[in-house]
Amino acid sequence: MPDTTLTGDPSHDAPGHEHGDDAAGYYTPGDPIADTKAPGGPIADRWQTRKFEARLVNPANRRKLDIIIVGTGLAGASAAATLGEAGYNVKSFCYQDSPRRAHSIAAQGGINAAKNYKEDGDSVHRLFYDTVKGGDYRSRESNVYRLAEVSTNIIDQCVAQGVPFAREYGGLLDNRSFGGVQVSRTFYARGQTGQQLLIGAYQAMERQVAAGTVTQYTRHEMLEVIVVDGKARGIIARDLVTGEIETHLADVVVLATGGYGNVFFLSTNAMGSNVTAAWRAHRKGAYMANPCYTQIHPTCIPVTGTHQSKLTLMSESLRNDGRIWVPKKKADCDKDPRDIPEEDRDYYLERIYPSFGNLVPRDIASRAAKNVCDEGRGVGPEVDGVRRGVYLDFSSAIERLGREGIEEKYDNLFDMYARITGENPYETPMRIYPAVHYVMGGLWVDYDLQSSIPGLFVTGEANFSDHGANRLGASALMQGLADGYFVLPHTIRDYLADGPFEKIDESHPAVVEAKQAVENRVAHFLSTNGTRSVDSYHRELGNIMWEYCGMERTEDGLKKAIDLIRTLKDDFWRNVKVLGTADSLNQSLEKAGRVADFFELGELMCIDALNRRESCGGHFRAESQTEDGEALRHDDQFAYVAAWEFAGDGEPPVLHKEDLVYTAIEMKQRSYK
Repeated sequence: MPDTTLTGDPSHDAPGHEHGDDAAGYYTPGDPIADTKAPGGPIADRWQTRKFEARLVNPANRRKLDIIIVGTGLAGASAAATLGEAGYNVKSFCYQDSPRRAHSIAAQGGINAAKNYKEDGDSVHRLFYDTVKGGDYRSRESNVYRLAEVSTNIIDQCVAQGVPFAREYGGLLDNRSFGGVQVSRTFYARGQTGQQLLIGAYQAMERQVAAGTVTQYTRHEMLEVIVVDGKARGIIARDLVTGEIETHLADVVVLATGGYGNVFFLSTNAMGSNVTAAWRAHRKGAYMANPCYTQIHPTCIPVTGTHQSKLTLMSESLRNDGRIWVPKKKADCDKDPRDIPEEDRDYYLERIYPSFGNLVPRDIASRAAKNVCDEGRGVGPEVDGVRRGVYLDFSSAIERLGREGIEEKYDNLFDMYARITGENPYETPMRIYPAVHYVMGGLWVDYDLQSSIPGLFVTGEANFSDHGANRLGASALMQGLADGYFVLPHTIRDYLADGPFEKIDESHPAVVEAKQAVENRVAHFLSTNGTRSVDSYHRELGNIMWEYCGMERTEDGLKKAIDLIRTLKDDFWRNVKVLGTADSLNQSLEKAGRVADFFELGELMCIDALNRRESCGGHFRAESQTEDGEALRHDDQFAYVAAWEFAGDGEPPVLHKEDLVYTAIEMKQRSYK
């Protein structure tokens, strides 16, 4: 059980506050850091330079090296397949009953690649520029350029695997556009792109399972990372069926464990998505970077009441043909939308942002939807006295393309909406509202995707490196597969070239200590015998996070949130009730460990948001806005990656800053008007 003693002076008189630091007293300033692995020179040459400079591991030595990969989504499955095929011994872990149930399967709209099949002006450099701009100039340019560069390889790889991308009449791969760009670069398989890509990566991994280079551990949850002499050497995992606490050792550990959006309780994430693997690594020394950067997706089915435990995403691809509007008059909000004449409709995105219209980036679209609902012009049923919904209307598209044309593009999405809401979107406009979706923050990594713990690599959504303060749509699948297929296999070999490493066994003091910590944590949860369920704590934490660290934030609100989280966390450790036993399938126990980590993460997210007194991406600080209410960045103060170091239970975290330097593009205020 952690020490919940509060330290630090959060008052305005705390040292450092005279420099405008709202978070003074909540953290300790640390030494600046830099990405020492990123090569210099022209940006277009950097990845080729790093690949050549990375040392090699000969095939005979690969057979002697063990790699643990935690997570079997796109990043984890593709890495396991590629490294297994290279000849390493790979152990693959997932908490689901099959790797195919990883949350990547839920992605709908598509995957970006700079192939320029539409001949509409796309290029690697334009994809790079759009991604940095979309992230509000808070991502590393070297990493983003590499992502754009390898994106073209991903499509060829997936087509060769048999992924059924949509094709034009002549048989060529089709593309559609997504928010934040003015070209069509998104490859898709109707609204099932994530599922089809995951099946491709899963098949590639299963081929290596059959070949004997990959060993699969399903229904296993990582609960601790083993660090020996400062290096990651394995994990402690719980068999979720038998309850057995197992030790697994290796020469290197890769975390591909996805994002932590479920800290908000209501999100588009699968209910099992959590932060535990990443957070256990953070507590062992891995820096957590930009944790407050959360993606709010504009196109989700609205909340209908307190009975819900998750929200459902509707693909952003729908914004290609759907037009977003609300009534101009509050009095019309409870009317059937088909009865509201055209002149009484406010197509607010088309009005405010004429250049991009309904295809503005996700953060812009989300804030605009919140604003019109806050004005009292939201639609749909009232929840807690407020209508939180806007219309996504396909009537114009159906008139233009015919119902069959819309069915060909979006039929499974329309069917899903109809099943959930009981409404027919071919006849009545969909209702949508923003919801927590992806996280841009994650464990800090260098250009090689290695964390601040040597031997611990982090891929996909679990790291912070590619999206800045806002992810453009269809870039998550791109990053996951880029990391797993084309980046990590080249960079991890530079670390493994020092192998074979000294063998350790389960009797090593660091291994014993890690296993004992997990056993003590499990024993505590089962022995507390309090009065409140884990879910009740999680829901209350989520309400705090959404209210004070969601789309709009203030200094006072964030400080209030920190106090509320600390109080709730203390009560959780004293009063949670976990049913069942340790030696069996016990979902209440699983949730308890995950929610305990969400409390610590939530507090750090609020501290990070408090420190960053600027509006950036979807992270709107009310104290930092333009005269017309748009987000206002402060590059002179906040053009850095915030890399947080865990200092111990009850101690304020340590902030290390990595300056962001742009050599290939100019940093400027975004405009989509």
